[in-house]
Amino acid sequence: MSAIDDLPPLRDVVARYDLAPKKALGQNFLFDLNLTSRIARASGLLEGVTVLEVGPGPGGLTRALLAAGAARVVAVERDPRVLPVLAEIAARYPGRLDVVEADALEFDPRPLIGDGPARIVANLPYNVGTPLLTGWLSGEAWPPWWDSLTLMFQREVAERIVADESERADYGRLGVLCGWRTEARILFDVPPSAFVPPPKVTSSVVHLTPRPHPQPCRVRALEAVTAAAFGQRRKMLRQSLKGVTPDPAAVLAAVGIPETARAEEVPVPGFVALANAIDAGRAGETPP
Repeated sequence: MSAIDDLPPLRDVVARYDLAPKKALGQNFLFDLNLTSRIARASGLLEGVTVLEVGPGPGGLTRALLAAGAARVVAVERDPRVLPVLAEIAARYPGRLDVVEADALEFDPRPLIGDGPARIVANLPYNVGTPLLTGWLSGEAWPPWWDSLTLMFQREVAERIVADESERADYGRLGVLCGWRTEARILFDVPPSAFVPPPKVTSSVVHLTPRPHPQPCRVRALEAVTAAAFGQRRKMLRQSLKGVTPDPAAVLAAVGIPETARAEEVPVPGFVALANAIDAGRAGETPP
């Protein structure tokens, strides 16, 4: 019996099913249910909440979410080997766990989530963590269907998520997107020794909450501007933005950014203003 429910300890479950983490799937199993419970608690009170979990593996975080009171957990898993394990958890928590065998990058969970409060809580596979995050942040409709994201990443990715222009080494396209639409912070670190197999890097749990009223901007326009700017981050913006506007100097002057500035020096509002100005210039309008 484990510390959080009457199911067997995770190590025993994994041994019984002869499960070995697959590197190709970015799997690193968390056996410490005290740690998975800490992640579940970090997402806030879960009573009445539906949780989307990506990559549950043998279900350590899944069990913690259910034990913490989540009304439902929708678990998206592409590894068929762990489905019998997850079925045992579903039997222990009848009606509260829906397991979907799918690639999370191609799966739309919204039809399963319903209209109530929803959160995304996951120990994301390292190889798909950033694409999943950007997908959740890039919908044109805002606020999003989820109330918060509580996610585990490699520490270096977590630092890029929360970075702004004051942390130039880590600041980039991901920091602009996250800073524009969310308030993001690193909650705590998880050492390599907590995982099986131990990764070569420290992991961090990040919490993101959507800003209810971010500056108006078209997502694709912001993505294009940041791709151009940070794609040549050593160059001044008057050079790096030539791919997205024929007269970068005029656009920069219009929004009050020196044409000699580099991408890492521009705060999030500056990039939003740039994207809006370039969009408006194409349409012959005044930027918002």
